[in-house]
Amino acid sequence: MARKNDPSGQPSGVDRWKASEGTQGRAPRGSRGGRRRVSRDRRRYLTTLVVLLVALGVCVFGFTPLGEKITQGLDIRGGVSVIMTATTSDGGTPSSEDMATATQIVQQRVNSLGANEASVQQQGSSSILVQIPGATDAESTVAAIGQTGHLEFVRLDEIGDADALAKLNTGTEGVKLKEGTYTAFLDGSSITQTSVGQASNASTGYYAVNITFDDEGTKEFAEVTKELAPTNGRIAIVLDGVVESAPAVQSEITDGKVSITGQFTLDKATSLKTVLDSGSLPVTLTMSESRVVGPTLGQDSLNQGIVAIGVGVALVVVYLFFFYRGLGLLTMGSLAVFGIIYLGMLALLSSFGAFSLTLPGLAGIVLTTGSAADSSILVLERFREEIRMGRSIKNASVSGSKHGVATSLDADVVTLVTALALFFVAVGSVKGFGLTLALGVVCDVITMFCFKVPMLRLLAAGPIERHPGFWGVTADVAEGRKKTEAARSAAVKGGARDA
Repeated sequence: MARKNDPSGQPSGVDRWKASEGTQGRAPRGSRGGRRRVSRDRRRYLTTLVVLLVALGVCVFGFTPLGEKITQGLDIRGGVSVIMTATTSDGGTPSSEDMATATQIVQQRVNSLGANEASVQQQGSSSILVQIPGATDAESTVAAIGQTGHLEFVRLDEIGDADALAKLNTGTEGVKLKEGTYTAFLDGSSITQTSVGQASNASTGYYAVNITFDDEGTKEFAEVTKELAPTNGRIAIVLDGVVESAPAVQSEITDGKVSITGQFTLDKATSLKTVLDSGSLPVTLTMSESRVVGPTLGQDSLNQGIVAIGVGVALVVVYLFFFYRGLGLLTMGSLAVFGIIYLGMLALLSSFGAFSLTLPGLAGIVLTTGSAADSSILVLERFREEIRMGRSIKNASVSGSKHGVATSLDADVVTLVTALALFFVAVGSVKGFGLTLALGVVCDVITMFCFKVPMLRLLAAGPIERHPGFWGVTADVAEGRKKTEAARSAAVKGGARDA
């Protein structure tokens, strides 16, 4: 029976179905506007992938070799971990202001020693934790950074400690002066510059620390040396109550430049320079706990972490090929892009001294690698679901990637909030875990928009449509066709009833 038009002018059920089918994201055949739009989309996707390829090349150049470009932390590289307890001069608990000043000075001294990725943190109300990767001697480390650093210049003829004077007159060095037995005419607050050089008697092989005074200190030192020069009087250079040297004054010193001499090796002279540069500690620091981490243990842990990542990725690859076949290649590519961007970011932060890889940080890398694989699978599963709903492969790649990425972003935002909370609130190595977790989320988002989505839509526009069996969507396409046929039959029946 012929179908008649509805006298009301409203389209029949078949007409409504055809109209809706024609709006499923594709232009009518022969439409030049539709072809131009597809062409623009392909160019945009290809441009994105080309830019991404260049960025990946830069990342690979930036993080190779990995052992040199990505800084390793204490628990991997090995080093010294020291806890120092602070007390006031009378043995009391220091104030919060004194602890803040002491922590800052210790940080300056550690940095001056050339320690890479050292960590200095206040713990509690009276302790400071110092971690120096690569160091091997805890005692020398404490001697360099825990010294009070109060430098004084004292006339030898004004020292009231008879025992100390007797030792100094016999040429003994490192003599401890009793408190209250001397008065300094100048201290380290007048120093403006320090340097390390060979001692005046270079044949001994010892070094000296050369200092320069400010204008007021230069004037004061000149007056004292003018008085002592006629009798070759001596000036004791006292550091934390210990006489480092007591040279005789040969002539008036008016340029404000003095050398601190003694049996200083290069390391000891450098440590003394570091102490003088950073100023005097307002508290007394004593070592309460020390630990030396061997590099062998740390490297074993690093190797085990790398093996864990490798095993995890291998299992994911097997799973992908078993359940997704050719589409698993897309997830493998996503993981490769994710890993390269991730390592590039870590190398960049390491170059600025803002990152060092620790074992908790390595755990964050393992976790985010799994999350990246999960987000890729989520996009693929939504893509297949759209095909089963009856959409064409091309349209399913658009709607499926859009919904899959939206769901992944929701999960990434939750993870990012947690990671940032760990980074800004936690202390110690937990901050490293939070940092690597946050970086993983950022890399996953970049991978989704710059690789997963463009690549899926380009593949859906040709290869997947031509070879659905290889890409593992044959069953999905068949199911989608059944639903489409069922919907079409229902629409035809509905139209016949309307007629």
